[in-house]
Amino acid sequence: MNHELPAIIQGGMGVGVSGWRLARAVAQAGQLGVVSGTGLDAVMVRRLQAGDLGGHVRRALDFFPLRETAERIVARYYVPGGKAEGKAYLPKPMPCAKPSRWGEELLVAANFVEIFLAKEGHDGPIGINYLEKIQLPTVPSIYGAMLAGVDWVLMGAGIPKSIPGVMDRLARGESATLKLNVAGALPEEEFGTTFDPAAFMGGTAPLLARPRFVAIVSSATLAIMLARRSEGRVDGFVVELSRAGGHNAPPRGGTRLNEAGEPIYGPRDDPDLESIRKIGLPFWLAGGFASTSALARAVLAGAAGVQVGTAFAFCEESDLDAEIKDQVLKSSLAGDLRVITDPVASPTGFPFKVVELEGTLSEQVRYEQRRRICDLGYLRQAYRTESGTLGWRCSAEPVEDFVSKGGAIEETTGRKCLCNALLGNLRLGQVVADGSVEKPLVTSGADVLAVTRFLAPDQMTYSAQDVIDQILPDIIEEDPSQAPIPAAVEATQIPVA
Repeated sequence: MNHELPAIIQGGMGVGVSGWRLARAVAQAGQLGVVSGTGLDAVMVRRLQAGDLGGHVRRALDFFPLRETAERIVARYYVPGGKAEGKAYLPKPMPCAKPSRWGEELLVAANFVEIFLAKEGHDGPIGINYLEKIQLPTVPSIYGAMLAGVDWVLMGAGIPKSIPGVMDRLARGESATLKLNVAGALPEEEFGTTFDPAAFMGGTAPLLARPRFVAIVSSATLAIMLARRSEGRVDGFVVELSRAGGHNAPPRGGTRLNEAGEPIYGPRDDPDLESIRKIGLPFWLAGGFASTSALARAVLAGAAGVQVGTAFAFCEESDLDAEIKDQVLKSSLAGDLRVITDPVASPTGFPFKVVELEGTLSEQVRYEQRRRICDLGYLRQAYRTESGTLGWRCSAEPVEDFVSKGGAIEETTGRKCLCNALLGNLRLGQVVADGSVEKPLVTSGADVLAVTRFLAPDQMTYSAQDVIDQILPDIIEEDPSQAPIPAAVEATQIPVA
């Protein structure tokens, strides 16, 4: 095992679930703590409106290099004691290709705040996780994280071959453009979104440390392509199996569904670890690897370690609503918890793992009762209008709106507004017109079915340190190829040398 690299990468989960508290706890334990970079501008402004318990957001903003920007954010959104129950959160700007100054300020500041808090008071490594599918906020978000000294950037849910080059340019204080994926774009057309650090900083931009970049992949083909053709240096890979939580890659060779309506994964979906090993870059395995024996088998297969998400998602330091964590743990103990891989829930088109929980959008009746609205816009898809300009649509928005923008009506069936639902997982759900609050939707890896193994006797909570202690052995003396694999991960095939 390469001791210069972490044995455990903590997953960057959902919107705010892997927040600064969790990442800080993992990093202090000597592993790679990772915050989720998705929707951080919404998370920051809603935390401020909820009263900024502990004053953490305002404390971090005190260190933001643009003093006037920080003051404007606090003046606009901070509500001492928290907003009144039943009052809606103030909005923040929708993502767009040419964001306003205010939109850029919120993105840069929010990512700065999360990384600043995660790194505060220790020297452990901190990373941030982004989704390639969410392109519009990416460049200013990465810049904000780099301003706070982020050590690693991880990205999946797409082909992030341009991101290493973007990071190189931002580190030098240069303008960076990210090409946008636009449905219907003509072969000769290119659309992009640009962020200029010097203009943002009001003069010369500072030189910044360039973080390590890790691509999250599910196949050797993608890993090899990124290693060879990325615009800039790729420093490693997280290799996700289909048991991992959140978004999964679709099955290769076309999607077939089982009796429960879930995509069927087969041998073609098992990553070729030998080919990935031959690339010569470190990699970590993800999807049911939260045990000493699974870590040992991963190392024997050539991995530097494992990425663990689900086990950390339900620990004390995660920002998932405490009542949801308690509900999940009790159901897991009772043996009646169910996780499904929903092929249509996510507007991205990627399969998405959903925990079936009472009171959440996993219940069909809750989903049907919700009035469709698109007021956050992170998962909107860019498309070319008839006039050649950019338009934006989301298959979870009102059906008539989506169809009027050229979307196919069949794409709207079963689509859920993840933007609002995932904020609901943090008790930051928006208050809608009828006075109700947006319902949550919990995602998790299949390992949640056995996550209670981290509980001590007579306890109903566990810490991030408890997870790490169960995964990392003091010394692995036995032959790891003979180590038993617990039931929670026995279905995961881990090739050995």
